[in-house]
Amino acid sequence: MSEAAWIEAALTAARPQAVGALLRYFRNLDIAEEAFQEACLRALKNWPKNGPPRDPTAWLIFVGRNSAIDGVRRQAKQQPLPPEEILSDLEDTETAIAEKIDGSDYRDDILRLLFICCHPDLPATQQIPLALRIVSGLSVRQIARAFLVGESAMEQRITRAKSRIGAGGIPFETPDAIERAERLATVAAMIYLIFNEGYSAGPAEQQARFPLCEEAIRLARLLLRIFPTEPEIMGLAALLLLQNARAGARFNAEGSVILLEDQDRSLWNRKMINEGLALVDKAVRHRRPGPYQIQAAIAALHARAVRAEDTDWLEIDLLYAALERLTPSPVITLNRAVAVAKVRGPAEALALIEPLEDRLSGYFHYFGVKGGLLMKIGRTCEAREAFNRAISLANTAAEAAHIRMHLDSLGRG
Repeated sequence: MSEAAWIEAALTAARPQAVGALLRYFRNLDIAEEAFQEACLRALKNWPKNGPPRDPTAWLIFVGRNSAIDGVRRQAKQQPLPPEEILSDLEDTETAIAEKIDGSDYRDDILRLLFICCHPDLPATQQIPLALRIVSGLSVRQIARAFLVGESAMEQRITRAKSRIGAGGIPFETPDAIERAERLATVAAMIYLIFNEGYSAGPAEQQARFPLCEEAIRLARLLLRIFPTEPEIMGLAALLLLQNARAGARFNAEGSVILLEDQDRSLWNRKMINEGLALVDKAVRHRRPGPYQIQAAIAALHARAVRAEDTDWLEIDLLYAALERLTPSPVITLNRAVAVAKVRGPAEALALIEPLEDRLSGYFHYFGVKGGLLMKIGRTCEAREAFNRAISLANTAAEAAHIRMHLDSLGRG
């Protein structure tokens, strides 16, 4: 890994813990974010020259905190700082910070930050985007893409949420047990979106964005320790593990996408798969199905198939149908169409997704799937049109290259 790539990956991975700790010190989102950004700038200047610190996260917290305190002093001029116990419950040593970063489930800075962002006083349309922006540092463009909305609309949501917190209406304390249970679904959704942003990166961005997948899995495991009998959190953790287990087989040496059915399954991470399968089996025993459990069950069917041709597509179709009933979504129906094509043929799958075009007009995967189905039933001109539309909406070079491969095969045909 190059020096620049290593530093970027370290800063990305450290952000949730560092911003969470800085928020605990200063109880102000803007100050916490500015302090972290200042620490990042100093890291970019010092780390190449002096080498990486023993604990990058602790270093960023330490430097960011001192930088923010200097800023508070400058702004306050002659006014004294608040007492030290209000600013911080840690000593001014990097070692002490490193030892206390993750010392307790309930006082975990990241978890506190998640629950603050998902406070019920914030509208649901603002909670998850704010958490993605503050906790993971995703750009507004990336968050807007995840929600299939425009950048300006997403920018307004995040700005309103930060303003509401800044106005003093949202407490910075760790929520109690009742509040944690009430906000659990929103926090789980936010963790899933963090994972998805890392997992959907192309090979060029994968190294820098992969820490998002690891962080999402860490957070899911943390939630599972706090809610050990909640089957949906078992399902969430299982889903992330089973998907992440396939990461090493998703791209070839040239950076092209390898579809699930064509992947070398010997490259899948069996340790992650076994952990995920155990969680799926444990969740099912509770007999309280939910969206994450169903998605994890689908991923488990793929993981249990030794060969692609052994996949139980009929059961996957039934699981997607159950998921549609629980959480109707055009993206879920689009995913189900892949199973329908395997079970009942591409023509029926095409009929299933064609009514979705207006709602998914800006979604790359819709036109990729549609083009593939049209190609299978011999409607070549329409397939080419769909593939061209998919290329125009591709989020990564690898996605665009995969679609061009289909266009090349149409040309040869």
